[in-house]
Amino acid sequence: MSIELRHFRCFLAIADTLSVTRAAERLHLTQPAVSRTLRQLEQELGVRLVDRSTHHLALTPDGLTFRDQATIAVTAFDRALAHGHRGTWPLRLGHAWSAAGRFTTDLLRRWHEEHPETPLELLRIDDRTAGLARGDVDAALLRGEVRAPGLLTEQLTTEPRVAGLPADDPLAGRETLTLAELSDRTIALNTVSGTTTLDLWPHADRPITTITIGNTDDWLAAITGGRAVGVTTSATAGMHPHPAMAYIPLSDAPAVPVVLAWRDGPGHPRIPDLIALAHEVIS
Repeated sequence: MSIELRHFRCFLAIADTLSVTRAAERLHLTQPAVSRTLRQLEQELGVRLVDRSTHHLALTPDGLTFRDQATIAVTAFDRALAHGHRGTWPLRLGHAWSAAGRFTTDLLRRWHEEHPETPLELLRIDDRTAGLARGDVDAALLRGEVRAPGLLTEQLTTEPRVAGLPADDPLAGRETLTLAELSDRTIALNTVSGTTTLDLWPHADRPITTITIGNTDDWLAAITGGRAVGVTTSATAGMHPHPAMAYIPLSDAPAVPVVLAWRDGPGHPRIPDLIALAHEVIS
């Protein structure tokens, strides 16, 4: 038996729903057909992708790894078909928050002027790699250390860290702050795509109370609503000004690297042009 695209789609439906029943409904197949297709895929690969030992399905470690690769393969196939129909191949640039900061507009306009035949689509995806590891985008502007396997990165610049406070906070009028001055506050942590963890603070000054959020919008709402304070980079201050928000430079927090990332392997032919232009505009 050879693996076909239908095997990938079937596995991804199971991975998304964690249910053979719901996967069958999504694919308009019978449950036995879905189970049989999954079994064929596992036999061909020689690994177990789904753990069926409990009442609830779960992906095995091999299944989690294969899910990312299968997503890339299916996305590439679908994009190839779409490209054939519309005749253009947009370059999708992902970001989890703040894009290229104050350089965003210049980057987009310069690209449009110099490469009008290739649309540059800027997509915000709330994910650690802004959708790059899953194949949702061709390249991504990322902040902080990039640990996902199979990605190449090029550092463009660094951004200083700033504290985000409610505008009426007693510390909001300060010219600078230290991390220790935030230690007794509730810290809003974006655990999906943010760069701030409690390890940023020295152990003796580590905050005790945190709230977990999943994107920049919720981070801003938590702070402007008076529930917490936060730490971000200067790009957020430029891209998300708010009358109820104050951004104060942190004098003792390390800067955050900003990188352009892309997948190691065949990709969009315009990625080298994007790297060159990003260096020219941002670096």
